[in-house]
Amino acid sequence: MKLHSMSTLLQSGEAPAILGAIKSAIDRSDEAPFWQQKTLPYCEAILSVLIPLREQKLLFDPEGNPVPALTMELFLRWCDLMSLKTLAFTLAKSNTAEKLMRTKYDAQSCAAYTPIDLEVLGTYLSVYTVNLSDESIDFPISNYNLHIGMTTLITNIFNGNQ
Repeated sequence: MKLHSMSTLLQSGEAPAILGAIKSAIDRSDEAPFWQQKTLPYCEAILSVLIPLREQKLLFDPEGNPVPALTMELFLRWCDLMSLKTLAFTLAKSNTAEKLMRTKYDAQSCAAYTPIDLEVLGTYLSVYTVNLSDESIDFPISNYNLHIGMTTLITNIFNGNQ
């Protein structure tokens, strides 16, 4: 995977193209099929919310800071299971309020937010026993550790090491 093409895909591509590029990179690697089976749904869940935020020009990092573009670095920041859980709750609250919540965007930008479909992300997080009713409830550490492995694979793909 060339860095330029992945960077371009993240900035303007649709989820199927980005996932196809990630799948191709995993296929070319010597990773066990297990990792592809786990990593592609993970990437799909992340993209299911980052792409709509990108299209609304309302991307932000896990600290709530506005970010102008969907980059490999930003994608990897959201590859942390705890951060992804927080993102799910932030967007759920934003959907209910019909404005972007818990970020450092100005009020006018937050008011421009359009609710995002959270079904793909919610389904994914449910598989890994992330409680979607109470943000304070932790998930099993083994699920967090599995996601660290997937994030390492994604990082290697983005860095051209696959």
